[in-house]
Amino acid sequence: MDGDSQQDAPWWKRGVIYQVYPRSFQDSDGDGIGDLAGIEQRLDYIAALGVDAVWLSPVFPSPMADFGYDVADYCDIEPMFGSLADFDRLLDQVHARGLKLLLDFVPNHTSDQHPWFVESRSSRTNPKRDWYIWRGAAPGGGPPNNWISDFGGSAWTWDEATEQYYLRAFLPQQPDLNWRNPAVKAAMLGAMRFWLDRGVDGFRIDVLWHIVKAEGLPDNPINPRWKPGRNERDRVLQTHSTDRPEAHLISAEMRALADDYSRGTGRERALIGEIFLPYERLARWYGTPERPQVHLPFNFGLMEHRWDAAVLRKLIAEYEAALPPWGWPNWVVGSHDAPRIAARLGEAQARIAMMLLLTLRGTPTLYQGDELGIGEVDIPPARVQDPRELRQPGIGLGRDPSRTPMAWDDSVSAGFSAAEPWLPLHADWRTRNVAAQDHDAGSMLNLTRTLLSLRKSQAALEIGALRLLDAPPGVLAYERCIDGRALLVLLNLTPEAVTFSWEGTVLLSTLSGEAAPGMVRADEGLILE
Repeated sequence: MDGDSQQDAPWWKRGVIYQVYPRSFQDSDGDGIGDLAGIEQRLDYIAALGVDAVWLSPVFPSPMADFGYDVADYCDIEPMFGSLADFDRLLDQVHARGLKLLLDFVPNHTSDQHPWFVESRSSRTNPKRDWYIWRGAAPGGGPPNNWISDFGGSAWTWDEATEQYYLRAFLPQQPDLNWRNPAVKAAMLGAMRFWLDRGVDGFRIDVLWHIVKAEGLPDNPINPRWKPGRNERDRVLQTHSTDRPEAHLISAEMRALADDYSRGTGRERALIGEIFLPYERLARWYGTPERPQVHLPFNFGLMEHRWDAAVLRKLIAEYEAALPPWGWPNWVVGSHDAPRIAARLGEAQARIAMMLLLTLRGTPTLYQGDELGIGEVDIPPARVQDPRELRQPGIGLGRDPSRTPMAWDDSVSAGFSAAEPWLPLHADWRTRNVAAQDHDAGSMLNLTRTLLSLRKSQAALEIGALRLLDAPPGVLAYERCIDGRALLVLLNLTPEAVTFSWEGTVLLSTLSGEAAPGMVRADEGLILE
């Protein structure tokens, strides 16, 4: 669990990434949907928060069947969000504030309205037919194999005109590209170059572990542990449809491209891979020193495990042990796909989660609105937008509650828009907003700002080593160390005070009032020097 004592460590090691969901950040034109000009208006807020990079969820042209994750053109901007000129201006303003900008790149699939797919489905002999994955029906009729879409149902859609099925890991409107075709790979790497040439600082790469499928497309093994009422995707094990060896080769090519743009410029481009895998398999996505892959294969462990000190201690130890010596850790606790932190844990423990996120070894990613402690949001059935919820209702997979608009103040629509927002706001938006929390020294917003400021001022928190410590039940304890200097982090994950002898100067508590020597108060996180 060593640290990196080099003071010139690259920005993606030292920094904090802030995810912006463009539809829900700031609307500038009164249509109820956020846009690029709106993000530009709020850049001073992002910079003052103390983060280092902005990751934008997809802003490419899209029919919005899956809200931008169905791309119809990889080299332009969705008019709903603005224009290329708006993007270039936003990028300039991001850089003017000393921030980086990462784009969300979606390589596994396109929209069914992308010109490539329109050509591909036009006939079996079209030159772009093999840009996607087409197969005839099974011998007895029906889909070619038993693969299941991540959104439920078969992963195959029948095309009446050409009498074949096409593969799609998600919605029928999201056909999977055939990355075994060299022309596809060349076109997609060309799209990455288009944005790197414009000056972006890297990419978050969507469902990277999906992009190559096993030769012959054999049936996936049945999952013996799956039960009805759970996510239908998990009825089979995705052995042949994800995490193929060839995908690692493509990941290495993407990294080589990013490194080409970094070399000699003083501006390192970073790649973040969205990869849901056990740690021993996730670690392979770092590649090797001779042939590196993505800089940061996303680590979703804190979102997937029970909020318990013993469980998290074991998780952290296993993750650190799985990392190759050259691999840098990363952590997330919230995203546009997961329930809000405060909705999962309650407001008191959401403060602990924020301290955990910003003091563990590695690069943290902070999701917009979590710095306000936005909790559960009720989405009336008539307002549900998420196709995943519409396809598998009532089993807790809906993502709308995590995508609701930012609340800036107590004016109409929380200062997000002059119109009714595309999704409802959280119920307490009139008091839970940026303006209200700005003036409250004990607010979640100001706790987040203080944590980010402390992180920047303490090299041990940015790049120091991590040492897990023994602690009483309910408390997670660890040190962050660099150059002989150590900081102690104590996190009480319970609503009861815990007796624990500690020494040192309190740099920060998640609670108001004086810390109590000899104990960690209920729902308290402490950073000690």
